[in-house]
Amino acid sequence: MKKSLAEKLCCPIDKNDLEMTIISQNDEGEVIEALLSCSECKRYYPVIYGVPIMTPDEYRDKKIEASTLKRWEKLIGEPVSKILER
Repeated sequence: MKKSLAEKLCCPIDKNDLEMTIISQNDEGEVIEALLSCSECKRYYPVIYGVPIMTPDEYRDKKIEASTLKRWEKLIGEPVSKILER
């Protein structure tokens, strides 16, 4: 995913801007893994293989996301348990 795309994305729930914490990029600077988060509603959306996963709450399985977030925990700077509470 190009960084310019991330700048155009908004929270699907409240339409506020999303902040992006980049986990990994390729040599061209495209984002491979990241965490998008909304400062208003506190929801988070992972970017995996360059694809932002912006599934509505009722269809999300946070158990599946937990393993990826656990890998990213040190880079995110926030405990996974706190993120999953959102």
